[in-house]
Order: sequence, then C-alpha cells, then structure tokens
Amino acid sequence: MRPTRGPWRLRERTIAFDASSAVMGIVNVTPDSFSDGGLHRSPSAAVAHGLRLVDRGAAIVDVGGESSRPGASPVATDEELRRVMPVVEGLTAAGAIVSIDTVKPDVAAAAIDAGAQIVNDITGLTSPEMRQVCARTGVGVVIMHMRGEPATMQEDPTYDDVVAEVATFLSRQAEVAVAAGIAADRIAVDPGIGFGKTFEHNLLLLGGLDRIAALGFPVLVGVSRKGFLAAILEASGIEPTTPNRDVASAAGAAAAVLAGADIVRTHDVATTRAATTVADAIVRGRSR
Repeated sequence: MRPTRGPWRLRERTIAFDASSAVMGIVNVTPDSFSDGGLHRSPSAAVAHGLRLVDRGAAIVDVGGESSRPGASPVATDEELRRVMPVVEGLTAAGAIVSIDTVKPDVAAAAIDAGAQIVNDITGLTSPEMRQVCARTGVGVVIMHMRGEPATMQEDPTYDDVVAEVATFLSRQAEVAVAAGIAADRIAVDPGIGFGKTFEHNLLLLGGLDRIAALGFPVLVGVSRKGFLAAILEASGIEPTTPNRDVASAAGAAAAVLAGADIVRTHDVATTRAATTVADAIVRGRSR
C-alpha cells in the first residue's frame, strides 16, 4: 500500500483518504459548459442532480456558474451569484459537502456563508483577495494549475518539462496560501488536466502524477469527458459518444488513483466510483 495524504480539513468537515479516494461530482449551472451546459439551469434541477450524485457515491458536489471550457468568456459576478447561490443553499441544506468552483472572491464568500466547505479555484489562489476569504473562513481549498485563462489557454501552450513546471507552481502557490493564513492541511492541489495543456502534456501529467503527489497534499484530478480522451478513442476507431467518453473518463480516473490521486472530479459518478473502487483496492489494500 502507498502512503496516504490527508485527512483534508474543510470548514466544518473532514475527508480522509486512508480507505478510499473521494469522488467529486460536477454540477454546472451554466448555459455553455463543454459537456453539460444548459442541462441544470434551474435551481431545482441542479439541486436534484447534485443529490443524485451524492446517492451514487459523490463525497463532494462541485457547483460552478462560470464555464471554464477553452475559449469561454468571463461571467459577471451578479450573474454567477444568481446561478450558483440557490444551488449551494439547497445542497448544503440537504447535508451535501459542497465545493464552489469560482475564481471570484465575492462569489466564494457568499457560497461559504451559505455552507460551502471548499473553494475550487482554477487560477490557483493567485488572487490575494481570494486567499483572504479562504483564510478568514477556514474552508478547504483546491489550488489548480492553469496556463493562461480559459479564453486563451489552448493557444499553443508550451513547457520545457510540464510535470516539473506544474509541480513547482503548485508548491509555490501552496506556500503563498500558507503564508496568507490557510492551514496546510486545508490545501489540495490539482495539475489542471486540459487547462493550458496539449494532448501530450495531459498524458505526461497523468504519467507523472507521483511527482505531484510527492508535494504532500491531497491530489485532485479531473479528466471527465475531456477532449484528449475523445482523441484517444477516435485514434482507436471508437466513436466518442457520451457513454464511451464516460467509460474512458472512468478509466482515466482509475489510472489517476493508481498514480497518486486522492480525489477525482467527474460528471458520471456511478461509473467512476466503480472504477476507482477497484483502483483503491489495489493501492490502498482495500476490498469491499
């Protein structure tokens, strides 16, 4: 069995990874997210979907109101709040552990006030204001690596050593977060698969995930339905339908757990949980 990281302390809850990895289910309340944009735009539909994900095995529900797909445009703060707040309130009232997927300190603060336990920041807590909100409220944080911003991140991203550069960024931002008052045991890191990376970069990061895990923080990986998986399927003559991409996503999640991930972020919780349960039995010595 490999050494495990954690437990990950959140604002009022704790997640341990000694027996199993954790699945983070995705609830996008946006009209334009790359996979599920527009599917859960009403608060009641989004809350119902989030609770279904919990029933299927999600330990965390990640709520986002601004698309981060390649080429996406920013959303005004008021609009993002309008989208996410009823969903955060409904899910937390039902007892779910909610993560708010946002880059805006005002949105993070409002979601935390409504019960969110985690701030998932794709900009890696580069905003001093975001760090202040997270330090003041004691939430768990996800520090993610992204080259550029969603509107431009896929315009010829280049690295000399993608794994080393991503690991250096995550380590540095974790140090900055701790200096701002965020406890080290509240930090998780995410290499940002698909965020300013080419097909080859994504595979190198997944293959080198042990170097990210060596930083000592819980590692979150999100590969769900991403374009590089469709490219792999197509190269093998497999049509990249949503069902096939969900199977490919589950395989990628299991591979990530085998390589060192503690949390996997996914649209299809049931399929992913089945795959990571097998991976957990291998790397954590667990059987059901």
